[in-house]
Amino acid sequence: MKVLVPVKRVIDYNVKVRVKADGSGVDLANVKMSMNPFDEIAVEEEIRLKEAGKADEVIVVSIGVKQSQETLRTALAMGADRAILIEACDDVHTDIEPLAVAKLLAAVVKDEGPGLVICGKQAIDNDMNATGQMLSALLGWSQATFASELAVEGDHAVVTREIDGGMQTIRVQMPTIVTVDLRLNEPRYASLPNIMKAKKKQLDEKTAAEYGVDVTPRLSILKTTEPQGRKAGVKVGSVAELIEKLKDEAGVL
Repeated sequence: MKVLVPVKRVIDYNVKVRVKADGSGVDLANVKMSMNPFDEIAVEEEIRLKEAGKADEVIVVSIGVKQSQETLRTALAMGADRAILIEACDDVHTDIEPLAVAKLLAAVVKDEGPGLVICGKQAIDNDMNATGQMLSALLGWSQATFASELAVEGDHAVVTREIDGGMQTIRVQMPTIVTVDLRLNEPRYASLPNIMKAKKKQLDEKTAAEYGVDVTPRLSILKTTEPQGRKAGVKVGSVAELIEKLKDEAGVL
C-alpha cells in the first residue's frame, strides 16, 4: 500500500512572527522556515506504518514555492521514499488556499493511487484546518480528523480522535484521509547519513498548470495586526469590588 503525506513550508515555530509595518502581512525576510509541525507528525506516522510492514512506499508532496524542496528533503531524510514538488507560485508571501491545495492533492492521488493519505490537521501559519476535509469530499473517501492514535487493520483504519467531551474511537473504510493532532507521536530527528541519502532520492517537480488547477486566491487579506498585549492585573479590596469590575469592566457577568 502506498501512503501519501502533504507537507507545508511555514515559519519555524520557534521564531517570533513579525508583522510588516504597513500591515499587509507577515514579514518573511531572513526568517527561518521549516516543515509544519503537524505535517512532521504525519510524516513520522507514515514512516512507522512502513516500518511495521503496513505500507510499501511513503510519498511526500509539497505545494508552493521552489524553496519547498528543502522541506521535502527533510521528509526524505526522516525516511520517506520519494517526493513531489508542485510549484504553484513564485512569491513566498503567497499562500495557496486549501481548496486549490485539495484539488492538486486529489489529482496526485489519482496519479499515484495511495490507500491512505495522512496530513496535519492544520498549518500553523493560517490555522485553516480545511485541506483534509476538502480532499475527502473531492475524492469521496472516508475521513478521520484530529487523530491522536492510528491503527491500520486490513481494509479499515481505527482512529482515536479528540473531541470536546474527551476521546472518540472510530473505524473507517480504506482508502481514507486522516488528519493528525500533536499527540499522535514524537517525530524523529533526521540523522546526518540519512540527510546525505535524501539528496539522492527521487524528487519530481511539476506545476499546478500540469494538473489543470487554478490556484488564483479567492480570499483577500485586508489587514494583519499584532495581538494585543496583556494588561497588568489589579488587586481588589472586597468581593463586592471584584463583582463590580467583572460586571462593568470585563463584561463577563
